[in-house]
Amino acid sequence: MKYIRYIIVTVAMLLVGTAQAGAQTDRNLIRQGNRAFKSQKWAVAETQYRKAISKNQKNPQAIYNLGCALMAQQKDSMAIQQFTNAAQLETNRLRRAASYHNMGVIMQNHHEYAQAIEYYKMALRCNPQDNETRYNLALCKKLLKNNPQNKDKNKDNKDKNKDKNKKDQNKDKNKDNKDKNDDKNNKNNKNKNKNNKNNQNQNQPNQDNMSRENAEQLLNAAVQQEQATKRKLQKAMSQPRRKAYDKNW
Repeated sequence: MKYIRYIIVTVAMLLVGTAQAGAQTDRNLIRQGNRAFKSQKWAVAETQYRKAISKNQKNPQAIYNLGCALMAQQKDSMAIQQFTNAAQLETNRLRRAASYHNMGVIMQNHHEYAQAIEYYKMALRCNPQDNETRYNLALCKKLLKNNPQNKDKNKDNKDKNKDKNKKDQNKDKNKDNKDKNDDKNNKNNKNKNKNNKNNQNQNQPNQDNMSRENAEQLLNAAVQQEQATKRKLQKAMSQPRRKAYDKNW
């Protein structure tokens, strides 16, 4: 059997002056929320408690009561948040124990027995005489022992985190290897380009020499041809000319 503790914290009515009689304080809003809660008007109670918190965000009683209203509407994640805030602000150990107790009940309802056990232990540290919390603690320990699936779930979460860390390490390692290979390839390409440039520089003088030799050969050939033509002309001019006569018919 689960014990859900809906302890709605009441606030004593303070005597106020006539000028302040109509003013809405956080305590008045808590009283209105308590009346709605007792009538099982959970949404109305939630609204009043939220108004009270808007008046005083450090009021642990309003925050705890809001957690109870949310829990009654099965808004469990929101209720956990409010109970956590109330436990941090609350100076009264018994009321702080009630926040931890209700968080344990929510976790137990969701079959999160390991987490429920931790909340029940925290509640008992604040209130060791709480038999209801002690009973729920013993029950969760038994359910956790008889439910290997819940243990496997916790183990799977640990293994998943371990695999994720290992995967991240391998990813970093592969990245380092890739960077090293890129540096090596860049270095090899740089050396290759340097060698190609040296080869081009070595081939360039040979090409210049060949071009110079060809030019000299062509020039010599042109000079020789010019000299041969000149000799022909001189020889032709040195031979005697014959006089041509007209024939008599």
